[in-house]
Amino acid sequence: QVQLVESGGGLVQAGGSLRLSCAASGRTFSNYAMGWFRQAPGKERDFVASINWSGGHTYYADSVKGRFTITRDNAKNTVYLQMNSLKPEDTAVYYCAADAGVISSGSFEYEYWGQGTQVTVSS
Repeated sequence: QVQLVESGGGLVQAGGSLRLSCAASGRTFSNYAMGWFRQAPGKERDFVASINWSGGHTYYADSVKGRFTITRDNAKNTVYLQMNSLKPEDTAVYYCAADAGVISSGSFEYEYWGQGTQVTVSS
């Protein structure tokens, strides 16, 4: 079992920045690729970004490329999502997830999920 706890969400104006954190506990963190997903009201859960076990490979949704950065610190068992130049359409609940396989954008690949953190971007 892997337990994931997100933090860092909040209310920010358009153009602002937030950094989300996801702290993992349980099994060996470095064994897992990690991903961030988001879900807006009335919409499906969408892929945002993912990172492989070492942090050497990352993958982003086109909608966030160039604005968001995913990183991880295996010594701290934590994955981060730095979000810059935020837009109102980035408003959603953001979830982190752990995948025992290779880096992936498919939510079905991820075995463990956090409870989510709300990000609201005002215009």
